[in-house]
Amino acid sequence: MQICSLIPAATEILYALGLEDSVAGVTFECDFPPEARKKPVVLDTILEHSLSPAEVDRTVQEFSSHGESLYRIHTELLKKIKPDLIVTQELCDVCAVGASHVAKTLHELPSAPKILSLTPHTLEDVWRDIEAVGEATSRQQQAMALVADLRRRVERVKQYSYSHRPRVLSLEWLSPPFNGGHWVPEMVELAGGVDPLGHISEPSLEFSWEKIIASDPDIVLVMPCGYDLERAIREYRETKFPSGWNDLKAVRSGNVFAVHANAYFSRPGPRLATGLEIMATLFHPERKFETPEKSWAKL
Repeated sequence: MQICSLIPAATEILYALGLEDSVAGVTFECDFPPEARKKPVVLDTILEHSLSPAEVDRTVQEFSSHGESLYRIHTELLKKIKPDLIVTQELCDVCAVGASHVAKTLHELPSAPKILSLTPHTLEDVWRDIEAVGEATSRQQQAMALVADLRRRVERVKQYSYSHRPRVLSLEWLSPPFNGGHWVPEMVELAGGVDPLGHISEPSLEFSWEKIIASDPDIVLVMPCGYDLERAIREYRETKFPSGWNDLKAVRSGNVFAVHANAYFSRPGPRLATGLEIMATLFHPERKFETPEKSWAKL
């Protein structure tokens, strides 16, 4: 079976199900597991990697207003691969190529690959998507085993009596400021925190700095969507925060943390379970979950 993945999360799922030999095409962002980088890239972006967060936001707004895609599908390469299955998503046109653009490309292919579109909004949706990939690739047993383990890890975090639940600000973008959306507020709640701005299963929203400061969080997670830990730290240090930022409880108490969002929070794949364990560790230090190296840092 020839499979092309148009989103990094799907690539991670396919590898987790033991389908690495069937993965014939990936995106420019597919970096996990590391061997996925060696696969042919069938999807690229028009965004310059050197753009600042503010420049990225302006470019996204400009292209969205014109109904244009931020992504470029290499149709000729797809024709050579002749995929049997293409995995994409309809959750966010900023994070991945839109369904309409994929449909247009399919008309140019001589073959008629099956399309599996993933649309997760919660952790349970992500687990069901893993099962859907298993169903589409005849890896049902592997998918069920993986999901069972992920649910067990979530329950381990969830089944804990907290005497205090800190208020948590999840900064998914810094210029302009966005809160974490979809599964992120759910993860905050499961890890023993309270998200005063986010709503479970709803998209992330832009907030004014005034409203963010008024929420006065106990903990701040700096988790720019698509960025690794090093880039998150750099963006935080280069951000000019407004008056009142240094008076926040989180800042005064030293509870501002950068996390590797791209690996453990942004992508709707198996590693969200690790992200949940990272949150539980940061919110409640008495909980000693093993967290990966370079997954978070205190700012």
